[in-house]
Amino acid sequence: MSTTLTIPCPHCNALNRVPAGRRQDSPQCGRCKQPLLPAHPFALNEASFERQIQGDLPLLVDVWAAWCGPCRSFAPVFEQAAARLQGRCRLAKLDSEASPQLSARLGIRSIPSLILFRQGAEKARMSGALPLPQLLDWLEPQL
Repeated sequence: MSTTLTIPCPHCNALNRVPAGRRQDSPQCGRCKQPLLPAHPFALNEASFERQIQGDLPLLVDVWAAWCGPCRSFAPVFEQAAARLQGRCRLAKLDSEASPQLSARLGIRSIPSLILFRQGAEKARMSGALPLPQLLDWLEPQL
């Protein structure tokens, strides 16, 4: 008997059950037919936040703002991490300017901030932009 994972769709927020052994097979959402595990970060907002953090796969959230220089320089690193971690960890970006109430609720004091969620709970947090090797070194033990 195989274990199934609950994975929220990054496009329509529908919860999908996927056999754990099929994560690498490019699973699609049962509702909207879009990829469940894209190789790039997806946008997160106040409307989608609660559903997206519920998944069995970890969700790493980059809290950023367009005016933030370090946020802009970190964006390509986060994009590369999404491609490297596809199927193991989902990556999302939360614009702190577009979602100020959620940013406040999360206790964001500086940006960029990284928050790792699993099954609805915060598991780890780090502030500041990191090079890809350090980001992966910080994240790997938590996956």
